[in-house]
Amino acid sequence: MTRRCDSLCFLASQAPEAEAARQELVALYGDVGREAADVIVALGGDGFMLQTLHGLMNSGKRVYGMNRGSIGFLMNRYGTEDLRERIARAVENAFRPLEMQTVDTDGNHRKALAINEVYLFRQSYQAAKLRVSVDGRVRLDELICDGLLLATPAGSTAYNLSAHGPILPLEAQLLALTPVSPFRPRRWRGALLPNHAKVRIEILEPGKRPVNAVADYTEVKSVVAVDIAESQEVTARLLTDPDHSWSERILAEQFEY
Repeated sequence: MTRRCDSLCFLASQAPEAEAARQELVALYGDVGREAADVIVALGGDGFMLQTLHGLMNSGKRVYGMNRGSIGFLMNRYGTEDLRERIARAVENAFRPLEMQTVDTDGNHRKALAINEVYLFRQSYQAAKLRVSVDGRVRLDELICDGLLLATPAGSTAYNLSAHGPILPLEAQLLALTPVSPFRPRRWRGALLPNHAKVRIEILEPGKRPVNAVADYTEVKSVVAVDIAESQEVTARLLTDPDHSWSERILAEQFEY
């Protein structure tokens, strides 16, 4: 499937190599504003790609990334030749982020979206003490741990993998609920949930054991309750080269040693 990509908008992170790449590509292909662009080209690393996708959710804009950062798991290889042809052949990945709703100790309510994961972590030397419910049913009366995260397939190879959570194929309609350094129950290593599950995490003893919550890079301090569910209204769209698609990258991660 080919797509229209006559008008491109180039965005770069603050890294010098990303800005240098933007200037080189603008000289070759021109540049238009975000609203007029057929495709947004993001130049940087994975953090910059997440920021770009967050800024374009529900806009209908496709984002094609090229790595000018470090790891670049979400990015395609950098190259200046035949860029429009590469974008026209790219595979589109459309996905829905997680929606995090929090209540803090002052009663304030916040909402934020997460493409990778929602993560709760202890704020002090005291371990977090959490109650976990899924679809209105308490599944863990008390989880003592350093943290707990709910990851999408897109985010399953990020912090979730570092916390020994499972890698999820991009097509899997699943979420990974993964503890970080669980102390009690000691043998609980997490759970796989359907993507339509609604997860509620209540913080026990919030005064003694304060907890923060993060949706990608949006942090809320001193929460007492966090509700997480897949958004039914918001979509992000990412383009990847067919010879190195996002699905293939996630699959390949499962065979690395």
